[in-house]
Amino acid sequence: MIHQYFEESRRKWLLIIGGLSCTLTIAFVLSLALGSVNIPIGKTLQFFIGSSTGERSWDLILLNFRLPKALTAVAVGSALGISGLQMQTLFRNPLAGPFVLGITSGAGLGVALVIFLGFILGGFLELSGIGRNWLLVLSAGMGSFLVLLIVTLTALKIKENVSLLIVGLMFGTVASAVISVLQFFSQSENIQAYVIWSFGSLGSVAWSELYVMMPIVIIGLISSILISKPLNALLLGEHYAISLGINIKRIRLVIIIITSLLAGTITAFCGPVAFMGIAVPHLSRMLFNTSNHLLLTPVIILFGATLMLIFDLIAQLPGSDLSLPINSVTALFGAPFVIYLLIRKKSLNYS
Repeated sequence: MIHQYFEESRRKWLLIIGGLSCTLTIAFVLSLALGSVNIPIGKTLQFFIGSSTGERSWDLILLNFRLPKALTAVAVGSALGISGLQMQTLFRNPLAGPFVLGITSGAGLGVALVIFLGFILGGFLELSGIGRNWLLVLSAGMGSFLVLLIVTLTALKIKENVSLLIVGLMFGTVASAVISVLQFFSQSENIQAYVIWSFGSLGSVAWSELYVMMPIVIIGLISSILISKPLNALLLGEHYAISLGINIKRIRLVIIIITSLLAGTITAFCGPVAFMGIAVPHLSRMLFNTSNHLLLTPVIILFGATLMLIFDLIAQLPGSDLSLPINSVTALFGAPFVIYLLIRKKSLNYS
């Protein structure tokens, strides 16, 4: 009976992961085919098989715009979903997300300094040859890294997760205050540039930037899978985890570093993308009825990537030249769905 139960459970999860993989593939193809210029799905598939659709303009659109954007969406959805899962497990708080350590705020502060003090950096840009996009990426990455360094050093001194959570939120508050001061003394066009960056964007990542972003995200996701067992132990409390021989201080540092790498990298290249980090773990737990990180981690990677592709499709308004800010779409369409599932399920399953 026990063997039969585990065999049925194994078959069920293979079907779930296989189904999510198929859904992700369909969403990926649709994101390439649909947009302001609709490309037939047959031609889109032909592009992958033969590297050409037969139409030069379609080839250029797919290669230079839609393929990098679709890959970016996959990276954003999976990375932020995993970051949120790890934060919610570490702090045992359903409202925890990638922002709680101040990583997103640090990236925002770095970008704000570049945009609002841009007149000082104008000569440097001309001399170095660094483009504006790369400068924003580097500044956001440096802001995230500095906050990561401070939080990591703080984690070595503070034993309680709640205190560490408060420290992260305070860093975010200080960064927001500095940004507000910079905005107050800045010109309107600089404020507009920062606001546009804060909307988040999947389409601003070129191939040269993908070559940097994707390896970091892949390393972070693989590392997340490897620490699934310690995360499962943390669900039952720190005392239980210690009884299993887990070094709490070490695993906490590992979680912070992985989360910071994933969330910081995504924020650096795409701006702050709302909703995904908090909601995707909840949706995955409720839809697939598990808190086992060995199963939940690959499910969130696939599910988060699929959701992000769907949200990007909606934001593109296929057939129209207009597009919506990705943050608006993720919040407007995602939040009501979470509310509906919570009302239906009446509770969240964390154990």
